Amino acid sequence: MIVWLNGAFGAGKTTTARALVDLLPGSNLYDPEKVGDLLRVTLPRKRLAEVTDYQDLPSWRRLVVETGAALHAEVGGPLVAPMTLLKQEYRDEIFGGFAARRIPVRHVLLRPDETILRRRIDEREEVPGDPEASESVRRWCRDHLAPYRDALAWIGDDAHVVDTTGLSPAQVAERVADAVRGGAGACDIVQTPEPSGQTVAAGVLFFDERDRVLLVDPTYKPGWEFPGGVVETGEPPTRTGVREVAEELGLRLDGELRLLVVDWEPPHPPGHGGLRLLFDGGRLDAPSAAELLLPGDELRGWRFVTEQQAAGLLPPQRQQRLSWALRARERGRPVYLEAGEPGGAAPPVPLGGVPDPARP
Repeated sequence: MIVWLNGAFGAGKTTTARALVDLLPGSNLYDPEKVGDLLRVTLPRKRLAEVTDYQDLPSWRRLVVETGAALHAEVGGPLVAPMTLLKQEYRDEIFGGFAARRIPVRHVLLRPDETILRRRIDEREEVPGDPEASESVRRWCRDHLAPYRDALAWIGDDAHVVDTTGLSPAQVAERVADAVRGGAGACDIVQTPEPSGQTVAAGVLFFDERDRVLLVDPTYKPGWEFPGGVVETGEPPTRTGVREVAEELGLRLDGELRLLVVDWEPPHPPGHGGLRLLFDGGRLDAPSAAELLLPGDELRGWRFVTEQQAAGLLPPQRQQRLSWALRARERGRPVYLEAGEPGGAAPPVPLGGVPDPARP
């Protein structure tokens, strides 16, 4: 089990974590910040200069999961991880990575009053003997208070909240320990196993009366996605689409699925790549959409979006695939892609333009 202590900078996460380790038998402290320290002295300066926060490094998020899983296997007991985590897509990637390795996560938010947060930040000596460096760190902490307030909406829904106002670190640790023992903060994420080789996946696109496409928001990985999933051994891809739509959305498909796109996705470690198929599931009217049922451990939401809106939700590779699928649907002909492009052609142009995706 991972006990993830979230909260603003200055919330007392590390102090609470040290006290919590003494209250949870067999537990150990796991500080993901040390992974950031490793990357700071390992990555080229040019790469580090491209980000303002090491959490924005894909290598940090991957190593947090891999290191945590290795430590968990090594020591066996719970790991207590004090780490501010404000971006929901990073939460999905990290917690989903632990879930894929069958490691449950308990998410706890330490939430003192903001006046206490500001006082703690102002009083901290981050770099002993270096007032200028300490003030730089304090300024950085203050700058992150606004993003913290913005993130409270999703963190409050996802985590067990402990109001630490007026409590000592020992008292906070006691409350967290009691909550964890009672099962609070459990993140019910579908345990999707990590693939060991190339896979075939089938997605189904649904459209509303305005020709907007339906996307879903997974709890176990960053970015939005198409309804669908991995084809099981011996299963036709169309049957996969029908099965996944029933499991994810509660929809029973009676008609045939029309193929729009076949896309070969190259391996990008840790991903293995494989074939990605997109089918046209047809139009979904408002009454049917209102009855969609989402599995809470797998999907947290859905929405109909335009192609332009989808560009801000989908990872680039899925967005590219969607763009070609929309053109294939418009012209009534499926398209074969490799790495998102037909025969190395240029990216698709807006609807009504050229080139024709059926003719690379």
